[in-house]
Amino acid sequence: MKIAGLDIGTTGCKCTVFDEQGSYLDKAYRDYPVKRVVDSHEIDISTMMDGVYACIRQMTEKYSDIAGIGVTSFGETFVCVDAEGAPLHPAMLYTDPRGQEECRMLTSRLGEKHIAYITGLRPHEMYSISKIMWIKKHQPQIYASAAKIFLMEDYVVYHLTGKAQIDYSLAARTMAFDIKNLCWSREIFAAADIDIRLMAQPVPTGTTAGTVTDQAARCTGLQKDALVVSISHDQVAAAVGAGAFNGDVAVDGAGTVECLTPIYDAIPDIDIMYEGYFSVVPYVVPGKYVAYAFSYTGGALIQWCVDAIAQKQKDLAEKQGLSVNAYLEKLYTETKHAEIPSGLLVLPHFAGAATPYMDIGSKGAILGLTTSATVADIYRGCMEGVAYEMYLNMQALQGSGVHFKKLHATGGGAQSAVWMQMKADVLNLPMSALKTADAGTVGSAMLTGIAIGLFCDLEDAAGHMVEETITYYPRKEMHTKYQEIFERYKKVYHAVRPLL
Repeated sequence: MKIAGLDIGTTGCKCTVFDEQGSYLDKAYRDYPVKRVVDSHEIDISTMMDGVYACIRQMTEKYSDIAGIGVTSFGETFVCVDAEGAPLHPAMLYTDPRGQEECRMLTSRLGEKHIAYITGLRPHEMYSISKIMWIKKHQPQIYASAAKIFLMEDYVVYHLTGKAQIDYSLAARTMAFDIKNLCWSREIFAAADIDIRLMAQPVPTGTTAGTVTDQAARCTGLQKDALVVSISHDQVAAAVGAGAFNGDVAVDGAGTVECLTPIYDAIPDIDIMYEGYFSVVPYVVPGKYVAYAFSYTGGALIQWCVDAIAQKQKDLAEKQGLSVNAYLEKLYTETKHAEIPSGLLVLPHFAGAATPYMDIGSKGAILGLTTSATVADIYRGCMEGVAYEMYLNMQALQGSGVHFKKLHATGGGAQSAVWMQMKADVLNLPMSALKTADAGTVGSAMLTGIAIGLFCDLEDAAGHMVEETITYYPRKEMHTKYQEIFERYKKVYHAVRPLL
C-alpha cells in the first residue's frame, strides 16, 4: 500500500509516492505555461488539469496500489466553473494586476482593520475576493454562468471526487474567510456582493473528500477505492512536512521564495500582524495558527547571481565536479574567509518587496561595490541579504506572540551548509536541516497517511517521515559581526526606495 502527495504549483505540479512506512519511493513532474502580459497574469486550468492527470498516471503505472492521495496547492488563484466543472475563463494568478479598484471599494465599505480582524489579512488585491469582484463587474456573463468558484486545491479535489470542499488554510487566502469562526464571512461576501453559495465547503486541513470517480480513475489510473484528501495551502503543508507542530519551532522555507513560518498557540496580535502585512492562517492543529513572513527572492536571488554574472565560474565548477553554488562558496572561503562578511549590502527586492513592506515597486540594490569585488563576494552578499531580510521580518514579528527557539529548514537552500550556518548566526537561533528538502509533498503524504489509517497522529507520522540531518548553532562572535552590518541594512530600503 502506498500514499502520495500531489503539489499544485504555479508553473507545474508534482506527485510524490511513499511506502507504508513513509519512505520516499518516486516522483513525477509536469509543467504548464503561465501567460503574463501587462494587464493580466493567467493560467489555463484545463492544461493544468491535464498535467495533474499525467503526473498521477505516471506514478500509478509504477505503483498500482496507491491507497490515498493528498492535494495541496498554491494560494489565491481561482476559477469560475460551469455545472459540469468546466472552467469558464483562464484563472487569474495572485500577481494579476486586476482587482485593485475592487479591493479599494471593499475596504472603503468595511475598513482595512475590520477586514484584518476577520480574515487575518491586511487587504490587498492579490487575494481572491477582489478579483472575483472584478470578474463580476467586467465579465458579468462569466459570473452569471458560474456554478462554483474554486481555488486550485478544491478544483482538483472536485475533479477527482465530485466533492466541493476546501481546507481552512487555503480558504483563508481569499480574504473572505473568518479565521476565528472557521467559516466564510457572510459580512465580507455581502459587502463584495458575491454569492457565498458559489464557494466550496470549508473543512479542516487533512479532511478526506472521498474516493475517486470512475472518470478520474480512468484519467489517473488510481484504483476506485483510493481516497482523496484535501490537504492545505502549500506553505501549511510544508510546515507539517517540517515536523513543526507548536510555537517552539518555526520553519525556514529556503526555496525560490524565502518564507519564515512561525506557529502560534492562539490567534496572534492582529495589530502587529497588520503593520507587517503578515498573514494569519489556521493550522492543522486545532486552535493553532501560522503566519507567513517572506521574501519574493530567496533562492531566486541566488539563481539570478549564478545566471547573470557567474557563467565562467559555472564552467570551472563543472570541470571540478562541483555545483556552481558549492564552487562559489569554496572560492569565497579560499580568497577571503568563511567568518568574514562580504562587506556588501544587498537589498534582495529583485522581484519587489514582500513582508514587512509589501511594496511590489521596490527594486533590488547592491551597495558597497569596489573594483576589488569578485563574483564570489557578490554571491556571498546575496546570501547575506536574504538572511538579513528574514531577520528584519523576525524582528517585525516580535510582540505578536511568537516564541520559537529553533528553525527547521526545508527547500534547496537547506542543502548549503554555508548558508545554513550564516542564517543561524544572523538570526541567532539553531537551524536544523531536514533529510527531505521537499517538505510540502511530505506534509501532504503525512496527512494522507493519517486519513487512511497508516499513522495514528501527527507525531506518529513525523516519526516515520521527518528526519533532522544536522543542526547549525549560532556563534556569538559571528552574530555580533552580522548585527553590526544589519543595523546598516535596516536603513537600505528607506534610502534606496525614493530613488527608484
